[in-house]
Amino acid sequence: MKVIIWGATGMVGQGVLRECLQAEDVTAVIAVGRSAPVAQHAKLQSIVQQDLFHYDAIIPQLTGIDACFFCLGVSSAGMREAEYRRITNDLTLAVATQLAELNPLMTFVYLSGSGADSTGKSRTMWARVRGGTENALLKLAFKKTYIIRPGIILPRHGAVSKTPFYRFFYRLLGPLLSPLRPLLPNFILTTEIIGLAMLNLVRHGSPSNILDSAAINQIALASPR
Repeated sequence: MKVIIWGATGMVGQGVLRECLQAEDVTAVIAVGRSAPVAQHAKLQSIVQQDLFHYDAIIPQLTGIDACFFCLGVSSAGMREAEYRRITNDLTLAVATQLAELNPLMTFVYLSGSGADSTGKSRTMWARVRGGTENALLKLAFKKTYIIRPGIILPRHGAVSKTPFYRFFYRLLGPLLSPLRPLLPNFILTTEIIGLAMLNLVRHGSPSNILDSAAINQIALASPR
């Protein structure tokens, strides 16, 4: 399969990229972002795109793709709703709408977060925005659309967060949380698990379009084929 990743330089995106490059059934990986991933591989093509809202110049490179793993996102800390909505909702839909037009047989997998509210009633700003984005994505004409809502995510295999607060969090609490992962596999995930789950959603599908941490972990454990 040929896949495309948005946000491959973020912590989760790094983990997804690694699993895609290692997967035998993934023949080509396109990474789109404002900077190129550190990883290098014969299957990897990096597209550095400063304007992430408009893709007319690279449309030929966005066709014939089987799956999109959308891992691009920002923390809502210190952001006003309009600013957070522009990145989280408007940018996501600009990408997804373009891809749906070019690749109607594509599977689109969106990295959301535990607590996202699709009813629009939450008092928490980020939860409302994320939930609204999820609803809009599920209406687009993809072959399949999946929303994953992980909670705690531990970086693995050198994955590093771009957000200073998260880097501090993982340095401080990572050594405490890692031993708990085997005991609480349905609550504490890793970047590797998320990458495997995204690939298995394309391979096998899921009866549910929205998956929590427990479902993500179970799908990751499925056989690749």
